Amino acid sequence: MEEMPAARHDSNRRPSVLAFARSLGISNTTFRRRYPGLVQEITARWTVSSDEQVHEPSTLDTLTVRNAKLRRRNREFTAALAIATARIQYVTLENVRFREPLEAQQTVIRRR
Repeated sequence: MEEMPAARHDSNRRPSVLAFARSLGISNTTFRRRYPGLVQEITARWTVSSDEQVHEPSTLDTLTVRNAKLRRRNREFTAALAIATARIQYVTLENVRFREPLEAQQTVIRRR
């Protein structure tokens, strides 16, 4: 019984009677009928009183989370842009390197 709350604590989710019954390989109804004491213990342990209920995040919290997400995406896009810019520069230099011998060989005058 102690390993179930520990596993749920790691995933930041409250354990439920249904999840506990499933982990034992029996149906929810059978678990509730055979182990009413455990059901009450699980329910009592994880029932949140009205004073302790989690409230909706404030506007500031929501904006802070959104801002952090946008900053992360901006960093990712900036890194991708730097890689793309370097690749374009490399391809341009490679193009020049291949064109010069070709133009010299064909005596083609390139217009600029």
